Amino acid sequence: MSEKMDGFDLSPNSNSDNEEEGVHVLAVDDSLVDRKVIERLLKISSCKVTAVDSGWRALKLLGLLDEEDKSSSSSSSSAGFDVLKVDLIITDYCMPGMTGYELLKKIKESTTFREIPVVIMSSENVVARIDRCLEEGAEDFIVKPVKLSDVKRIRDYMASREVRSVQNQEERSSSNINKRKLQECFDLSLSSSPPSISSSSSSSSSSSSSSLSYPSRSPSLTPSPPSLFSSSAPCSPSSLDSPTRRLKMTGFD
Repeated sequence: MSEKMDGFDLSPNSNSDNEEEGVHVLAVDDSLVDRKVIERLLKISSCKVTAVDSGWRALKLLGLLDEEDKSSSSSSSSAGFDVLKVDLIITDYCMPGMTGYELLKKIKESTTFREIPVVIMSSENVVARIDRCLEEGAEDFIVKPVKLSDVKRIRDYMASREVRSVQNQEERSSSNINKRKLQECFDLSLSSSPPSISSSSSSSSSSSSSSLSYPSRSPSLTPSPPSLFSSSAPCSPSSLDSPTRRLKMTGFD
């Protein structure tokens, strides 16, 4: 049976082809009419939608209920659900049992879903309420009735968020590749470098030192007439006696 409201077809099976693709949204609202409206608007915007009527049921889907929560919500969650993977959560603020604000806090306390964007809906435009939700980590606050332009704005935000995520992954991957290439080049340069001059200098210095200590056993490195040298005058160090230093440089992407 087809239902219509404000020109929208609210039939549960309408636009079913779009459910298999696009952003997966978990919509939470205790009002059947509001829930169907938001579900239909999301499907028009090429989103896959899972709609539930309470915060407890949303936590059940996400696998965030502990044993205490399960016992207190057993009456409202008779049907079993598998743990759900979603890209966005949209929830009403005023709901019996668990408010949208309490659901938001539960999600942001979770290590698994804390990075999932959460949008709050409310029929009351209360500034203090809006500020409290945004401070707790809500991505946006929408005043009902939800319009198609609101959903499209959220959809555009999710698309840009996905693009940024892909770009960040590519940048991290490129950075790791550059680091590996730089390290390989550095290792190759070390393995193919000639023997250090400092060792030759050290050897020459040692040889000169030995020559100074025993002048009668070692000829001078520089040929000179015997009349130019005195047995008491110190020899000037040759150019090979000066130590040589080498620098290493690394780079980062």
